[in-house]
Amino acid sequence: MSPRDDLVPSGIPTPGAEDASVTTRKGSAAVAEARTAAGAGAGGPEDVPLYRARVKVHPKDVKGKFRRLKWAALGILLAIYYLAPWLRWDRGPGAPDQALLIDMPARRAYFLWIEIWPQEVYYITFLLMLGAFGLFFATSLFGRVWCGFSCPQTVWTDLFMWVERKIEGDRGARIRLDKAPWTPTKILKRTAKHAAWLLISVLTGGAWVLYFNDAPTLVRDFAHLDVSGNVLFFIGLFAGTTYLLAGFAREHVCTYMCPWPRFQAAMMDEHSMIVSYEAWRGEPRSRAPRDGDFTGRGHCIDCGQCVAVCPTGIDIRDGNQLECIGCGLCIDACNDVMQRIGLPANLIAYDSVVRQKTRARGVESKIKFVRARTIIYGVLVLLVAGVMVALLATRSNLDVSVLRDRNPIYVPLANGDIRNGYTFKILNKAAVAMDYELALIGLDGAAMSVLGSDEEGRSLHLSAKPDEVATYRIFIRAPRSALKGESTAFGFLLTGRGEGAETAHYDAVFLGPK
Repeated sequence: MSPRDDLVPSGIPTPGAEDASVTTRKGSAAVAEARTAAGAGAGGPEDVPLYRARVKVHPKDVKGKFRRLKWAALGILLAIYYLAPWLRWDRGPGAPDQALLIDMPARRAYFLWIEIWPQEVYYITFLLMLGAFGLFFATSLFGRVWCGFSCPQTVWTDLFMWVERKIEGDRGARIRLDKAPWTPTKILKRTAKHAAWLLISVLTGGAWVLYFNDAPTLVRDFAHLDVSGNVLFFIGLFAGTTYLLAGFAREHVCTYMCPWPRFQAAMMDEHSMIVSYEAWRGEPRSRAPRDGDFTGRGHCIDCGQCVAVCPTGIDIRDGNQLECIGCGLCIDACNDVMQRIGLPANLIAYDSVVRQKTRARGVESKIKFVRARTIIYGVLVLLVAGVMVALLATRSNLDVSVLRDRNPIYVPLANGDIRNGYTFKILNKAAVAMDYELALIGLDGAAMSVLGSDEEGRSLHLSAKPDEVATYRIFIRAPRSALKGESTAFGFLLTGRGEGAETAHYDAVFLGPK
Protein backbone atom coordinates (compact mmCIF):
# COMPACT_ATOMS: atom_id res chain seq x y z
CA MET A 1 0.00 0.00 0.00
CA SER A 2 1.20 3.47 -0.86
CA PRO A 3 1.98 5.69 2.14
CA ARG A 4 -0.86 7.97 1.11
CA ASP A 5 -3.47 5.36 0.13
CA ASP A 6 -5.16 5.70 3.50
CA LEU A 7 -5.99 9.34 2.66
CA VAL A 8 -8.14 8.40 -0.32
CA PRO A 9 -11.83 7.63 0.33
CA SER A 10 -13.16 4.31 -0.92
CA GLY A 11 -14.27 4.28 -4.56
CA ILE A 12 -12.20 7.32 -5.62
CA PRO A 13 -9.65 6.54 -8.37
CA THR A 14 -6.04 7.46 -7.70
CA PRO A 15 -3.12 8.18 -10.02
CA GLY A 16 -1.83 4.73 -9.18
CA ALA A 17 -4.96 3.05 -10.57
CA GLU A 18 -4.46 1.26 -13.86
CA ASP A 19 -7.24 3.08 -15.67
CA ALA A 20 -6.10 6.53 -14.62
CA SER A 21 -2.33 6.23 -14.49
CA VAL A 22 -1.77 9.76 -15.70
CA THR A 23 -0.24 12.36 -13.43
CA THR A 24 0.07 16.05 -13.96
CA ARG A 25 3.13 16.96 -15.99
CA LYS A 26 4.07 20.58 -15.76
CA GLY A 27 7.14 22.72 -16.20
CA SER A 28 10.37 20.97 -15.29
CA ALA A 29 8.63 17.60 -14.94
CA ALA A 30 7.67 17.57 -18.62
CA VAL A 31 11.19 18.63 -19.59
CA ALA A 32 12.70 15.91 -17.43
CA GLU A 33 10.46 13.31 -19.07
CA ALA A 34 11.46 14.51 -22.52
CA ARG A 35 15.13 14.28 -21.58
CA THR A 36 14.67 10.83 -20.14
CA ALA A 37 12.81 9.63 -23.25
CA ALA A 38 15.63 10.92 -25.44
CA GLY A 39 18.36 9.59 -23.19
CA ALA A 40 19.67 13.09 -22.60
CA GLY A 41 21.50 14.25 -19.53
CA ALA A 42 20.51 16.93 -17.12
CA GLY A 43 22.33 19.68 -18.95
CA GLY A 44 21.00 22.96 -20.28
CA PRO A 45 18.11 23.60 -22.67
CA GLU A 46 20.18 22.33 -25.57
CA ASP A 47 19.72 18.80 -24.17
CA VAL A 48 15.92 18.94 -24.69
CA PRO A 49 14.99 17.06 -27.90
CA LEU A 50 13.20 18.90 -30.67
CA TYR A 51 10.98 15.89 -31.41
CA ARG A 52 9.54 13.29 -29.08
CA ALA A 53 7.97 9.93 -29.90
CA ARG A 54 4.18 9.87 -29.78
CA VAL A 55 2.66 8.83 -26.48
CA LYS A 56 -0.36 6.73 -27.40
CA VAL A 57 -3.61 8.03 -25.91
CA HIS A 58 -6.05 5.52 -24.41
CA PRO A 59 -9.19 7.57 -23.59
CA LYS A 60 -11.33 6.12 -20.85
CA ASP A 61 -15.07 5.70 -21.24
CA VAL A 62 -17.14 8.22 -19.30
CA LYS A 63 -20.80 8.94 -18.69
CA GLY A 64 -22.40 12.33 -18.32
CA LYS A 65 -24.16 15.22 -20.05
CA PHE A 66 -21.46 15.98 -22.60
CA ARG A 67 -20.92 12.33 -23.42
CA ARG A 68 -24.65 12.02 -24.14
CA LEU A 69 -24.50 15.12 -26.35
CA LYS A 70 -21.61 13.62 -28.26
CA TRP A 71 -23.48 10.34 -28.76
CA ALA A 72 -26.54 12.25 -29.99
CA ALA A 73 -24.45 14.31 -32.41
CA LEU A 74 -22.64 11.19 -33.63
CA GLY A 75 -25.89 9.31 -34.27
CA ILE A 76 -27.59 12.19 -36.06
CA LEU A 77 -24.60 13.11 -38.23
CA LEU A 78 -23.81 9.52 -39.22
CA ALA A 79 -27.48 8.89 -40.03
CA ILE A 80 -27.52 11.96 -42.28
CA TYR A 81 -24.28 10.94 -43.99
CA TYR A 82 -25.22 7.32 -44.70
CA LEU A 83 -28.94 7.77 -45.43
CA ALA A 84 -29.11 11.11 -47.30
CA PRO A 85 -28.15 9.62 -50.74
CA TRP A 86 -31.20 7.35 -50.53
CA LEU A 87 -33.71 10.18 -50.22
CA ARG A 88 -35.81 10.70 -53.36
CA TRP A 89 -37.16 13.92 -54.88
CA ASP A 90 -39.45 13.99 -57.92
CA ARG A 91 -38.14 16.51 -60.46
CA GLY A 92 -40.24 15.39 -63.39
CA PRO A 93 -39.61 13.05 -66.33
CA GLY A 94 -36.02 12.69 -67.48
CA ALA A 95 -34.51 14.33 -64.38
CA PRO A 96 -32.70 12.41 -61.61
CA ASP A 97 -34.87 11.75 -58.57
CA GLN A 98 -32.07 11.62 -55.98
CA ALA A 99 -32.58 14.40 -53.43
CA LEU A 100 -28.84 15.10 -53.01
CA LEU A 101 -26.74 14.48 -56.09
CA ILE A 102 -23.67 15.94 -57.75
CA ASP A 103 -23.95 14.72 -61.34
CA MET A 104 -20.46 15.22 -62.76
CA PRO A 105 -21.15 13.93 -66.34
CA ALA A 106 -24.19 16.24 -66.66
CA ARG A 107 -22.40 19.11 -64.84
CA ARG A 108 -25.26 19.54 -62.39
CA ALA A 109 -25.71 19.63 -58.63
CA TYR A 110 -29.11 18.82 -57.13
CA PHE A 111 -30.23 19.73 -53.62
CA LEU A 112 -33.90 18.92 -53.09
CA TRP A 113 -35.76 21.34 -55.40
CA ILE A 114 -32.65 23.37 -56.25
CA GLU A 115 -30.63 22.60 -59.36
CA ILE A 116 -27.21 24.25 -59.65
CA TRP A 117 -25.68 24.71 -63.11
CA PRO A 118 -21.93 25.21 -63.76
CA GLN A 119 -22.36 28.95 -64.35
CA GLU A 120 -24.06 29.23 -60.95
CA VAL A 121 -20.97 28.22 -59.01
CA TYR A 122 -21.39 31.40 -56.96
CA TYR A 123 -23.99 29.49 -54.92
CA ILE A 124 -21.18 27.19 -53.78
CA THR A 125 -19.18 30.28 -52.85
CA PHE A 126 -22.07 31.58 -50.76
CA LEU A 127 -22.39 28.19 -49.05
CA LEU A 128 -18.69 28.23 -48.15
CA MET A 129 -19.00 31.79 -46.85
CA LEU A 130 -22.06 30.81 -44.81
CA GLY A 131 -20.22 27.86 -43.33
CA ALA A 132 -17.16 29.98 -42.49
CA PHE A 133 -19.11 32.80 -40.85
CA GLY A 134 -21.28 30.28 -39.01
CA LEU A 135 -18.15 28.60 -37.68
CA PHE A 136 -16.73 31.98 -36.62
CA PHE A 137 -20.01 32.79 -34.85
CA ALA A 138 -20.14 29.45 -32.99
CA THR A 139 -16.47 29.72 -32.01
CA SER A 140 -16.91 33.24 -30.64
CA LEU A 141 -19.69 31.91 -28.40
CA PHE A 142 -18.54 28.41 -27.38
CA GLY A 143 -14.93 27.98 -28.47
CA ARG A 144 -14.13 24.80 -30.39
CA VAL A 145 -17.63 23.36 -30.10
CA TRP A 146 -17.46 22.35 -33.79
CA CYS A 147 -14.28 20.36 -33.17
CA GLY A 148 -15.68 18.62 -30.11
CA PHE A 149 -19.05 17.56 -31.47
CA SER A 150 -19.48 17.96 -35.25
CA CYS A 151 -16.13 17.67 -37.02
CA PRO A 152 -15.97 14.53 -39.20
CA GLN A 153 -12.61 13.65 -37.65
CA THR A 154 -14.19 13.73 -34.19
CA VAL A 155 -17.31 11.82 -35.25
CA TRP A 156 -15.48 8.95 -36.94
CA THR A 157 -12.78 8.80 -34.26
CA ASP A 158 -15.52 8.48 -31.63
CA LEU A 159 -17.07 5.67 -33.66
CA PHE A 160 -13.73 3.88 -34.02
CA MET A 161 -12.97 4.24 -30.30
CA TRP A 162 -16.42 2.84 -29.43
CA VAL A 163 -15.64 -0.23 -31.54
CA GLU A 164 -12.23 -0.47 -29.88
CA ARG A 165 -13.76 -0.44 -26.40
CA LYS A 166 -16.36 -3.06 -27.32
CA ILE A 167 -13.67 -5.46 -28.57
CA GLU A 168 -10.59 -4.72 -26.45
CA GLY A 169 -12.17 -3.23 -23.31
CA ASP A 170 -11.84 0.11 -21.57
CA ARG A 171 -8.68 2.08 -20.89
CA GLY A 172 -6.98 -0.29 -18.43
CA ALA A 173 -7.70 -3.37 -20.55
CA ARG A 174 -6.32 -1.70 -23.68
CA ILE A 175 -3.15 -0.60 -21.91
CA ARG A 176 -2.60 -4.15 -20.66
CA LEU A 177 -3.31 -5.54 -24.13
CA ASP A 178 -0.74 -3.20 -25.69
CA LYS A 179 1.92 -4.40 -23.25
CA ALA A 180 0.96 -8.07 -23.47
CA PRO A 181 2.85 -10.49 -25.73
CA TRP A 182 1.22 -11.69 -28.92
CA THR A 183 -1.09 -14.51 -27.90
CA PRO A 184 -4.05 -16.06 -29.78
CA THR A 185 -6.40 -13.89 -27.70
CA LYS A 186 -4.55 -10.68 -28.57
CA ILE A 187 -4.35 -11.61 -32.25
CA LEU A 188 -8.08 -12.39 -32.30
CA LYS A 189 -9.02 -9.08 -30.66
CA ARG A 190 -6.75 -7.01 -32.88
CA THR A 191 -7.98 -8.80 -36.01
CA ALA A 192 -11.62 -8.25 -35.03
CA LYS A 193 -10.98 -4.57 -34.27
CA HIS A 194 -9.24 -3.83 -37.56
CA ALA A 195 -11.81 -5.85 -39.51
CA ALA A 196 -14.57 -3.70 -37.97
CA TRP A 197 -12.60 -0.52 -38.71
CA LEU A 198 -12.08 -1.58 -42.32
CA LEU A 199 -15.79 -2.38 -42.71
CA ILE A 200 -16.76 1.06 -41.39
CA SER A 201 -14.15 2.68 -43.66
CA VAL A 202 -15.43 0.89 -46.76
CA LEU A 203 -19.02 1.83 -45.91
CA THR A 204 -17.86 5.43 -45.45
CA GLY A 205 -16.12 5.50 -48.83
CA GLY A 206 -19.09 3.77 -50.44
CA ALA A 207 -21.54 6.28 -48.99
CA TRP A 208 -19.40 9.16 -50.30
CA VAL A 209 -19.54 7.99 -53.94
CA LEU A 210 -23.34 7.63 -53.65
CA TYR A 211 -23.54 11.43 -53.57
CA PHE A 212 -22.04 11.45 -57.09
CA ASN A 213 -24.05 8.54 -58.52
CA ASP A 214 -27.61 7.29 -58.37
CA ALA A 215 -27.56 5.24 -55.17
CA PRO A 216 -29.87 2.30 -56.11
CA THR A 217 -28.25 1.99 -59.54
CA LEU A 218 -24.73 1.93 -58.12
CA VAL A 219 -25.66 -0.68 -55.51
CA ARG A 220 -27.15 -2.88 -58.27
CA ASP A 221 -23.96 -2.44 -60.27
CA PHE A 222 -21.98 -3.62 -57.25
CA ALA A 223 -24.23 -6.64 -56.93
CA HIS A 224 -23.48 -7.53 -60.58
CA LEU A 225 -19.76 -6.69 -60.22
CA ASP A 226 -20.13 -4.02 -62.89
CA VAL A 227 -18.46 -0.98 -61.33
CA SER A 228 -16.10 1.48 -63.03
CA GLY A 229 -12.51 1.93 -61.98
CA ASN A 230 -13.19 5.53 -60.97
CA VAL A 231 -15.81 4.45 -58.45
CA LEU A 232 -13.52 1.81 -56.97
CA PHE A 233 -10.65 4.30 -56.78
CA PHE A 234 -12.63 6.87 -54.81
CA ILE A 235 -14.13 4.25 -52.51
CA GLY A 236 -10.62 3.03 -51.79
CA LEU A 237 -9.32 6.59 -51.34
CA PHE A 238 -11.93 7.60 -48.77
CA ALA A 239 -11.91 4.21 -47.07
CA GLY A 240 -8.13 4.44 -46.69
CA THR A 241 -8.15 7.98 -45.31
CA THR A 242 -10.96 7.12 -42.87
CA TYR A 243 -9.08 4.05 -41.65
CA LEU A 244 -5.80 5.91 -41.17
CA LEU A 245 -7.13 9.18 -39.73
CA ALA A 246 -9.79 7.79 -37.39
CA GLY A 247 -7.94 4.61 -36.47
CA PHE A 248 -4.35 5.75 -36.10
CA ALA A 249 -3.74 9.50 -36.50
CA ARG A 250 -6.64 10.57 -34.26
CA GLU A 251 -5.49 13.43 -32.02
CA HIS A 252 -2.56 14.18 -34.35
CA VAL A 253 -5.06 15.34 -36.97
CA CYS A 254 -6.46 17.89 -34.52
CA THR A 255 -3.06 18.95 -33.22
CA TYR A 256 -0.86 18.99 -36.31
CA MET A 257 -2.88 18.57 -39.50
CA CYS A 258 -5.92 20.78 -38.94
CA PRO A 259 -5.32 24.52 -39.44
CA TRP A 260 -8.33 25.59 -37.37
CA PRO A 261 -6.60 25.50 -33.92
CA ARG A 262 -3.97 27.91 -35.22
CA PHE A 263 -6.35 30.79 -35.79
CA GLN A 264 -9.34 29.94 -33.60
CA ALA A 265 -8.01 32.31 -30.95
CA ALA A 266 -8.70 35.20 -33.32
CA MET A 267 -12.40 34.28 -33.19
CA MET A 268 -12.62 34.18 -29.39
CA ASP A 269 -12.34 36.74 -26.62
CA GLU A 270 -12.48 36.77 -22.82
CA HIS A 271 -16.26 36.21 -22.90
CA SER A 272 -16.16 33.05 -25.07
CA MET A 273 -17.36 29.92 -23.26
CA ILE A 274 -14.56 27.34 -23.26
CA VAL A 275 -13.64 24.28 -21.19
CA SER A 276 -11.97 25.80 -18.13
CA TYR A 277 -10.46 24.55 -14.90
CA GLU A 278 -11.35 26.62 -11.83
CA ALA A 279 -7.83 26.92 -10.49
CA TRP A 280 -8.95 29.39 -7.86
CA ARG A 281 -11.11 26.65 -6.39
CA GLY A 282 -9.06 23.56 -7.18
CA GLU A 283 -5.58 24.65 -6.05
CA PRO A 284 -3.55 23.67 -4.17
CA ARG A 285 -4.42 20.13 -5.15
CA SER A 286 -3.66 16.93 -3.24
CA ARG A 287 -5.24 13.61 -2.39
CA ALA A 288 -8.70 13.63 -0.88
CA PRO A 289 -8.66 13.80 2.93
CA ARG A 290 -10.25 10.84 4.62
CA ASP A 291 -12.26 13.05 6.98
CA GLY A 292 -13.63 15.06 4.07
CA ASP A 293 -12.26 18.33 5.42
CA PHE A 294 -11.00 20.52 2.55
CA THR A 295 -10.16 23.50 4.74
CA GLY A 296 -7.00 25.27 3.60
CA ARG A 297 -6.67 23.27 0.37
CA GLY A 298 -8.23 23.01 -3.07
CA HIS A 299 -11.03 20.75 -4.23
CA CYS A 300 -8.91 18.98 -6.88
CA ILE A 301 -7.86 15.58 -5.48
CA ASP A 302 -5.38 15.00 -8.32
CA CYS A 303 -7.15 11.79 -9.40
CA GLY A 304 -6.21 12.28 -13.08
CA GLN A 305 -9.64 11.32 -14.39
CA CYS A 306 -9.88 14.51 -16.48
CA VAL A 307 -6.70 13.42 -18.28
CA ALA A 308 -7.73 9.77 -18.56
CA VAL A 309 -10.91 10.58 -20.52
CA CYS A 310 -9.39 13.26 -22.78
CA PRO A 311 -9.32 12.11 -26.44
CA THR A 312 -6.20 14.19 -27.07
CA GLY A 313 -4.46 13.26 -23.81
CA ILE A 314 -4.01 16.74 -22.34
CA ASP A 315 -4.38 18.02 -18.81
CA ILE A 316 -6.99 20.78 -18.82
CA ARG A 317 -5.65 21.95 -15.46
CA ASP A 318 -2.66 23.38 -17.33
CA GLY A 319 -5.01 25.93 -18.93
CA ASN A 320 -6.44 26.42 -22.40
CA GLN A 321 -4.33 24.51 -24.92
CA LEU A 322 -4.02 24.04 -28.65
CA GLU A 323 -4.89 20.35 -28.38
CA CYS A 324 -8.18 20.89 -26.51
CA ILE A 325 -11.12 20.25 -28.83
CA GLY A 326 -13.75 21.42 -26.33
CA CYS A 327 -15.61 18.10 -26.12
CA GLY A 328 -16.35 18.50 -22.40
CA LEU A 329 -15.63 14.87 -21.45
CA CYS A 330 -13.26 16.06 -18.71
CA ILE A 331 -16.24 17.95 -17.24
CA ASP A 332 -18.25 14.74 -17.03
CA ALA A 333 -15.35 12.87 -15.42
CA CYS A 334 -14.64 15.59 -12.87
CA ASN A 335 -18.31 16.07 -11.98
CA ASP A 336 -18.60 12.34 -11.28
CA VAL A 337 -15.65 12.55 -8.86
CA MET A 338 -17.00 15.71 -7.21
CA GLN A 339 -20.37 14.04 -6.66
CA ARG A 340 -18.79 11.00 -5.02
CA ILE A 341 -16.74 13.06 -2.57
CA GLY A 342 -19.57 15.47 -1.82
CA LEU A 343 -18.14 18.63 -3.38
CA PRO A 344 -19.88 21.11 -5.74
CA ALA A 345 -19.85 20.21 -9.42
CA ASN A 346 -18.18 22.09 -12.24
CA LEU A 347 -14.63 22.29 -10.95
CA ILE A 348 -14.07 21.91 -14.69
CA ALA A 349 -16.80 23.65 -16.67
CA TYR A 350 -17.73 25.54 -19.81
CA ASP A 351 -16.96 29.06 -18.66
CA SER A 352 -15.41 32.32 -19.81
CA VAL A 353 -12.23 33.99 -18.63
CA VAL A 354 -14.22 36.94 -17.29
CA ARG A 355 -16.57 34.73 -15.27
CA GLN A 356 -13.64 32.77 -13.89
CA LYS A 357 -12.04 35.97 -12.63
CA THR A 358 -15.22 37.31 -11.04
CA ARG A 359 -16.10 33.98 -9.43
CA ALA A 360 -12.61 33.82 -7.95
CA ARG A 361 -13.55 37.02 -6.13
CA GLY A 362 -16.82 35.47 -4.97
CA VAL A 363 -19.03 37.37 -7.43
CA GLU A 364 -21.31 35.69 -9.96
CA SER A 365 -21.49 37.35 -13.38
CA LYS A 366 -23.82 36.67 -16.29
CA ILE A 367 -22.78 35.08 -19.55
CA LYS A 368 -22.32 37.82 -22.13
CA PHE A 369 -23.45 36.36 -25.44
CA VAL A 370 -24.29 39.68 -27.12
CA ARG A 371 -21.12 41.66 -27.81
CA ALA A 372 -19.47 43.33 -30.79
CA ARG A 373 -17.77 40.17 -32.04
CA THR A 374 -20.88 38.00 -31.98
CA ILE A 375 -23.02 40.77 -33.47
CA ILE A 376 -20.64 41.15 -36.43
CA TYR A 377 -20.48 37.42 -37.09
CA GLY A 378 -24.25 37.06 -36.65
CA VAL A 379 -24.94 39.90 -39.08
CA LEU A 380 -22.57 38.36 -41.63
CA VAL A 381 -24.34 35.00 -41.35
CA LEU A 382 -27.75 36.64 -41.82
CA LEU A 383 -26.48 38.79 -44.68
CA VAL A 384 -25.02 35.88 -46.66
CA ALA A 385 -28.08 33.74 -45.97
CA GLY A 386 -30.36 36.60 -47.03
CA VAL A 387 -28.48 37.13 -50.29
CA MET A 388 -28.71 33.40 -51.07
CA VAL A 389 -32.44 33.31 -50.36
CA ALA A 390 -33.01 36.41 -52.48
CA LEU A 391 -31.03 34.95 -55.38
CA LEU A 392 -32.92 31.66 -55.19
CA ALA A 393 -36.27 33.43 -54.92
CA THR A 394 -35.61 35.57 -58.01
CA ARG A 395 -33.82 32.82 -59.93
CA SER A 396 -34.89 32.52 -63.54
CA ASN A 397 -35.38 29.27 -65.46
CA LEU A 398 -34.20 30.96 -68.64
CA ASP A 399 -30.78 32.27 -69.55
CA VAL A 400 -29.02 33.04 -72.82
CA SER A 401 -25.45 33.50 -73.94
CA VAL A 402 -24.27 34.87 -77.27
CA LEU A 403 -20.85 34.54 -78.88
CA ARG A 404 -20.13 36.60 -82.00
CA ASP A 405 -17.98 35.08 -84.75
CA ARG A 406 -14.38 36.24 -84.56
CA ASN A 407 -13.20 35.01 -87.95
CA PRO A 408 -14.38 36.55 -90.15
CA ILE A 409 -15.72 39.39 -88.03
CA TYR A 410 -18.15 40.32 -90.82
CA VAL A 411 -18.99 39.24 -94.40
CA PRO A 412 -19.94 41.72 -97.20
CA LEU A 413 -22.82 40.36 -99.28
CA ALA A 414 -23.35 40.82 -103.02
CA ASN A 415 -26.26 43.26 -102.51
CA GLY A 416 -24.09 45.51 -100.30
CA ASP A 417 -25.45 44.28 -96.95
CA ILE A 418 -23.14 43.23 -94.11
CA ARG A 419 -23.57 39.88 -92.34
CA ASN A 420 -22.47 38.86 -88.84
CA GLY A 421 -22.61 35.37 -87.37
CA TYR A 422 -23.51 34.50 -83.76
CA THR A 423 -23.65 31.34 -81.67
CA PHE A 424 -26.85 31.66 -79.64
CA LYS A 425 -27.35 29.40 -76.61
CA ILE A 426 -30.62 28.99 -74.71
CA LEU A 427 -30.37 27.59 -71.20
CA ASN A 428 -33.74 26.07 -70.32
CA LYS A 429 -33.71 25.18 -66.61
CA ALA A 430 -37.38 24.19 -66.60
CA ALA A 431 -38.46 20.56 -66.42
CA VAL A 432 -40.58 20.92 -69.60
CA ALA A 433 -39.78 21.72 -73.22
CA MET A 434 -40.18 25.38 -74.09
CA ASP A 435 -40.88 27.32 -77.30
CA TYR A 436 -39.48 30.82 -77.75
CA GLU A 437 -39.62 33.80 -80.05
CA LEU A 438 -36.33 35.56 -80.69
CA ALA A 439 -36.63 39.21 -81.79
CA LEU A 440 -34.16 41.90 -82.83
CA ILE A 441 -34.04 45.21 -80.98
CA GLY A 442 -32.45 47.94 -83.07
CA LEU A 443 -30.62 47.54 -86.39
CA ASP A 444 -33.37 48.93 -88.60
CA GLY A 445 -33.79 46.95 -91.79
CA ALA A 446 -31.86 43.93 -90.45
CA ALA A 447 -33.06 40.33 -90.68
CA MET A 448 -32.11 37.09 -88.93
CA SER A 449 -31.86 33.51 -90.12
CA VAL A 450 -30.92 30.21 -88.48
CA LEU A 451 -28.44 27.79 -90.01
CA GLY A 452 -30.40 24.85 -91.44
CA SER A 453 -33.72 26.75 -91.71
CA ASP A 454 -35.35 28.82 -94.45
CA GLU A 455 -37.02 31.15 -91.95
CA GLU A 456 -35.76 34.75 -92.08
CA GLY A 457 -37.04 37.97 -90.55
CA ARG A 458 -36.96 40.28 -87.58
CA SER A 459 -38.03 37.37 -85.36
CA LEU A 460 -37.44 33.64 -85.28
CA HIS A 461 -39.10 30.66 -83.60
CA LEU A 462 -36.75 28.58 -81.42
CA SER A 463 -37.18 25.78 -78.90
CA ALA A 464 -35.25 24.06 -76.11
CA LYS A 465 -35.70 20.67 -74.49
CA PRO A 466 -36.21 20.47 -70.73
CA ASP A 467 -33.12 20.99 -68.59
CA GLU A 468 -30.94 21.50 -71.64
CA VAL A 469 -28.74 24.01 -73.43
CA ALA A 470 -30.03 24.51 -77.00
CA THR A 471 -27.42 25.90 -79.42
CA TYR A 472 -28.22 27.77 -82.66
CA ARG A 473 -26.08 29.38 -85.37
CA ILE A 474 -27.75 32.69 -86.20
CA PHE A 475 -26.84 35.06 -89.04
CA ILE A 476 -27.87 38.70 -89.12
CA ARG A 477 -27.67 40.79 -92.26
CA ALA A 478 -28.07 44.54 -92.12
CA PRO A 479 -27.85 47.33 -94.77
CA ARG A 480 -24.82 49.62 -94.53
CA SER A 481 -27.15 52.56 -93.92
CA ALA A 482 -28.26 51.02 -90.60
CA LEU A 483 -24.70 50.83 -89.27
CA LYS A 484 -23.20 53.53 -87.07
CA GLY A 485 -19.54 53.04 -87.79
CA GLU A 486 -17.46 49.97 -87.15
CA SER A 487 -19.60 48.83 -84.20
CA THR A 488 -23.36 49.17 -83.82
CA ALA A 489 -25.16 48.19 -80.63
CA PHE A 490 -28.38 46.16 -80.74
CA GLY A 491 -30.13 43.56 -78.62
CA PHE A 492 -31.64 40.08 -78.67
CA LEU A 493 -34.98 39.58 -76.90
CA LEU A 494 -35.99 35.97 -76.23
CA THR A 495 -39.60 35.52 -75.10
CA GLY A 496 -41.07 32.25 -73.95
CA ARG A 497 -44.46 30.93 -74.93
CA GLY A 498 -47.03 29.24 -72.74
CA GLU A 499 -47.58 29.03 -69.00
CA GLY A 500 -44.72 30.18 -66.80
CA ALA A 501 -42.91 31.72 -69.77
CA GLU A 502 -40.02 34.09 -69.09
CA THR A 503 -37.98 36.54 -71.13
CA ALA A 504 -34.27 37.13 -71.50
CA HIS A 505 -32.43 40.08 -73.01
CA TYR A 506 -28.88 40.18 -74.34
CA ASP A 507 -26.98 43.28 -75.52
CA ALA A 508 -24.74 42.63 -78.51
CA VAL A 509 -22.81 44.52 -81.19
CA PHE A 510 -22.84 44.32 -84.98
CA LEU A 511 -19.49 44.93 -86.70
CA GLY A 512 -18.98 46.41 -90.13
CA PRO A 513 -16.34 48.13 -92.28
CA LYS A 514 -14.86 51.53 -91.39
